[in-house]
Amino acid sequence: MKKLLVVVDYQNDFVSGSLGFEGAELLDERIAAKVEAYRAEGHDIIYTMDTHGPAYLEMQEGKKLPVVHCQNGTEGWKLYGKTGEVCKDAMTIGKHTFGSFDLAMLVLHKDYNYDEIEICGVVTNICVMANAVLLKTAQPEAEIIIDALCVGSNDKSLNDKALDVLESMQFTVINR
Repeated sequence: MKKLLVVVDYQNDFVSGSLGFEGAELLDERIAAKVEAYRAEGHDIIYTMDTHGPAYLEMQEGKKLPVVHCQNGTEGWKLYGKTGEVCKDAMTIGKHTFGSFDLAMLVLHKDYNYDEIEICGVVTNICVMANAVLLKTAQPEAEIIIDALCVGSNDKSLNDKALDVLESMQFTVINR
Protein backbone atom coordinates (compact mmCIF):
# COMPACT_ATOMS: atom_id res chain seq x y z
CA MET A 1 0.00 0.00 0.00
CA LYS A 2 1.43 3.36 -1.05
CA LYS A 3 0.90 6.05 1.57
CA LEU A 4 1.60 9.76 1.92
CA LEU A 5 1.64 11.99 4.98
CA VAL A 6 1.04 15.69 4.34
CA VAL A 7 1.94 18.06 7.17
CA VAL A 8 0.18 21.36 6.50
CA ASP A 9 1.83 24.60 7.65
CA TYR A 10 3.03 23.48 11.08
CA GLN A 11 5.23 26.56 11.29
CA ASN A 12 6.34 28.77 14.17
CA ASP A 13 4.01 31.63 13.27
CA PHE A 14 0.97 29.33 13.50
CA VAL A 15 2.05 27.85 16.83
CA SER A 16 3.91 30.47 18.86
CA GLY A 17 4.11 33.44 16.52
CA SER A 18 1.84 36.08 15.05
CA LEU A 19 -1.02 33.65 14.28
CA GLY A 20 -0.30 31.18 17.06
CA PHE A 21 -3.16 29.83 19.12
CA GLU A 22 -3.62 28.01 22.40
CA GLY A 23 -3.27 24.28 21.93
CA ALA A 24 -1.26 24.41 18.69
CA GLU A 25 1.88 23.42 20.56
CA LEU A 26 0.13 20.24 21.76
CA LEU A 27 0.09 18.93 18.20
CA ASP A 28 3.88 18.85 17.98
CA GLU A 29 4.60 15.48 19.62
CA ARG A 30 1.69 13.81 17.77
CA ILE A 31 2.71 15.15 14.35
CA ALA A 32 6.39 14.33 14.92
CA ALA A 33 5.44 10.78 15.94
CA LYS A 34 3.42 10.38 12.73
CA VAL A 35 6.33 11.65 10.67
CA GLU A 36 8.69 9.18 12.35
CA ALA A 37 6.23 6.28 11.86
CA TYR A 38 5.71 7.07 8.18
CA ARG A 39 9.46 7.38 7.66
CA ALA A 40 10.12 4.06 9.46
CA GLU A 41 7.60 2.34 7.17
CA GLY A 42 9.17 3.87 4.04
CA HIS A 43 6.19 6.05 3.10
CA ASP A 44 6.33 9.50 1.54
CA ILE A 45 6.12 12.70 3.58
CA ILE A 46 5.49 16.20 2.28
CA TYR A 47 5.37 19.44 4.27
CA THR A 48 3.55 22.49 3.01
CA MET A 49 4.94 25.80 4.16
CA ASP A 50 2.93 28.97 4.09
CA THR A 51 5.35 31.40 2.46
CA HIS A 52 4.87 35.13 2.03
CA GLY A 53 7.02 37.98 0.81
CA PRO A 54 7.23 41.65 1.73
CA ALA A 55 4.13 42.54 -0.34
CA TYR A 56 1.84 40.26 1.72
CA LEU A 57 -0.30 43.11 3.12
CA GLU A 58 -0.98 44.32 -0.43
CA MET A 59 -2.31 40.93 -1.56
CA GLN A 60 -5.97 39.90 -1.21
CA GLU A 61 -5.19 37.57 1.70
CA GLY A 62 -3.17 40.28 3.44
CA LYS A 63 -6.00 42.76 3.07
CA LYS A 64 -8.47 40.31 4.63
CA LEU A 65 -6.03 38.95 7.20
CA PRO A 66 -3.70 41.87 7.92
CA VAL A 67 -1.32 39.92 10.14
CA VAL A 68 2.19 39.54 8.78
CA HIS A 69 3.22 35.90 9.10
CA CYS A 70 5.43 33.22 7.56
CA GLN A 71 7.71 35.69 5.83
CA ASN A 72 10.10 33.63 3.74
CA GLY A 73 13.30 32.84 5.63
CA THR A 74 12.23 34.28 8.99
CA GLU A 75 12.02 32.36 12.27
CA GLY A 76 8.22 32.43 12.04
CA TRP A 77 8.38 30.75 8.62
CA LYS A 78 10.35 27.72 9.91
CA LEU A 79 8.70 24.47 10.95
CA TYR A 80 7.89 24.27 14.65
CA GLY A 81 9.54 22.24 17.41
CA LYS A 82 10.18 18.52 17.20
CA THR A 83 8.19 18.40 13.98
CA GLY A 84 10.72 20.78 12.48
CA GLU A 85 13.57 18.62 13.72
CA VAL A 86 12.25 15.38 12.20
CA CYS A 87 11.57 16.96 8.80
CA LYS A 88 15.11 17.69 7.74
CA ASP A 89 15.04 15.32 4.74
CA ALA A 90 11.35 15.53 3.80
CA MET A 91 10.04 17.27 0.72
CA THR A 92 8.70 20.76 1.38
CA ILE A 93 6.39 22.74 -0.84
CA GLY A 94 6.07 26.47 -0.34
CA LYS A 95 2.66 28.00 -0.92
CA HIS A 96 1.45 31.57 -0.89
CA THR A 97 -2.24 30.84 -0.39
CA PHE A 98 -4.45 28.41 1.49
CA GLY A 99 -4.24 25.41 -0.83
CA SER A 100 -1.14 24.26 -2.65
CA PHE A 101 -1.69 23.83 -6.38
CA ASP A 102 1.89 22.48 -6.58
CA LEU A 103 1.00 19.75 -4.07
CA ALA A 104 -2.05 18.74 -6.09
CA MET A 105 -0.04 18.70 -9.32
CA LEU A 106 2.67 16.60 -7.70
CA VAL A 107 0.29 13.87 -6.52
CA LEU A 108 -1.57 14.01 -9.83
CA HIS A 109 1.59 12.69 -11.50
CA LYS A 110 1.41 8.95 -12.23
CA ASP A 111 4.49 8.23 -10.11
CA TYR A 112 2.64 9.45 -7.04
CA ASN A 113 -0.43 7.24 -7.15
CA TYR A 114 -1.37 6.81 -3.49
CA ASP A 115 -3.78 4.38 -1.86
CA GLU A 116 -3.92 6.50 1.29
CA ILE A 117 -3.11 10.11 2.08
CA GLU A 118 -3.12 11.36 5.66
CA ILE A 119 -3.24 15.07 6.47
CA CYS A 120 -2.24 16.79 9.69
CA GLY A 121 -1.33 20.35 10.68
CA VAL A 122 -2.99 23.74 10.89
CA VAL A 123 -5.39 25.50 10.42
CA THR A 124 -8.17 22.90 10.03
CA ASN A 125 -10.88 25.21 8.70
CA ILE A 126 -8.56 26.98 6.24
CA CYS A 127 -5.36 25.37 4.92
CA VAL A 128 -5.99 21.78 6.04
CA MET A 129 -9.41 21.80 4.39
CA ALA A 130 -8.20 23.54 1.21
CA ASN A 131 -5.37 21.05 0.74
CA ALA A 132 -7.62 18.08 1.52
CA VAL A 133 -10.00 19.13 -1.27
CA LEU A 134 -7.14 19.62 -3.72
CA LEU A 135 -5.67 16.23 -2.84
CA LYS A 136 -9.06 14.52 -3.26
CA THR A 137 -9.42 16.22 -6.62
CA ALA A 138 -5.98 15.00 -7.71
CA GLN A 139 -6.39 11.48 -6.26
CA PRO A 140 -10.14 10.70 -6.13
CA GLU A 141 -9.62 7.01 -5.36
CA ALA A 142 -7.18 7.51 -2.50
CA GLU A 143 -8.57 7.29 1.00
CA ILE A 144 -7.83 10.65 2.56
CA ILE A 145 -7.57 10.63 6.33
CA ILE A 146 -7.58 13.55 8.74
CA ASP A 147 -6.57 12.72 12.31
CA ALA A 148 -8.59 15.03 14.57
CA LEU A 149 -5.86 14.78 17.21
CA CYS A 150 -3.26 16.15 14.77
CA VAL A 151 -5.06 19.18 13.38
CA GLY A 152 -6.08 22.42 15.05
CA SER A 153 -7.54 25.87 14.68
CA ASN A 154 -7.64 29.11 16.61
CA ASP A 155 -11.43 28.61 16.76
CA LYS A 156 -12.61 25.27 18.23
CA SER A 157 -16.09 25.68 16.78
CA LEU A 158 -14.73 26.22 13.26
CA ASN A 159 -12.32 23.31 13.76
CA ASP A 160 -15.22 21.00 14.62
CA LYS A 161 -17.38 22.33 11.77
CA ALA A 162 -14.53 21.82 9.32
CA LEU A 163 -14.16 18.20 10.44
CA ASP A 164 -17.94 17.75 9.98
CA VAL A 165 -17.75 19.18 6.46
CA LEU A 166 -14.74 17.01 5.60
CA GLU A 167 -16.64 13.92 6.77
CA SER A 168 -19.64 14.95 4.68
CA MET A 169 -17.30 15.15 1.66
CA GLN A 170 -16.23 11.51 2.18
CA PHE A 171 -12.93 12.17 3.92
CA THR A 172 -12.12 9.78 6.76
CA VAL A 173 -11.83 11.69 10.04
CA ILE A 174 -10.31 9.61 12.83
CA ASN A 175 -9.86 10.11 16.61
CA ARG A 176 -12.77 12.49 17.11
